[in-house]
Amino acid sequence: MVQQVTKGIKISVETNYEGSFYKNYKIQYAFGYTVTIENQSKDSVQLLARHWNILDALNNLETVTGDGVIGRKPVLKPGESHTYTSGCLLTSPFGAMFGYYNMVNFTTTKNFKVSIPTFKLSTPFAMN
Repeated sequence: MVQQVTKGIKISVETNYEGSFYKNYKIQYAFGYTVTIENQSKDSVQLLARHWNILDALNNLETVTGDGVIGRKPVLKPGESHTYTSGCLLTSPFGAMFGYYNMVNFTTTKNFKVSIPTFKLSTPFAMN
């Protein structure tokens, strides 16, 4: 598990390898990840958007942006957390992901970014 705190918002990420399959004559490696967003600040906040960078073993970069996470824009009061699970596909047996969430602080009404720490995606049989 990797963890990082930005402006009182703690991000924790756990990953797992889901398996592989062929799509359009190319092997795809499926990874799942579970993110917990914990509000350790004294203010209520809301997650508005996400920005992900996904790298494979050959440094091919895929960028994913969008509103919320898995269709939600959670509001977190002090001490609350939100956990969700998602996934990605790589064309190599290992890679990494990192990024940030755009959030708003309800007390100050200011938007801010919360860093998502870099985490590795690795098949159990790959050596890196």
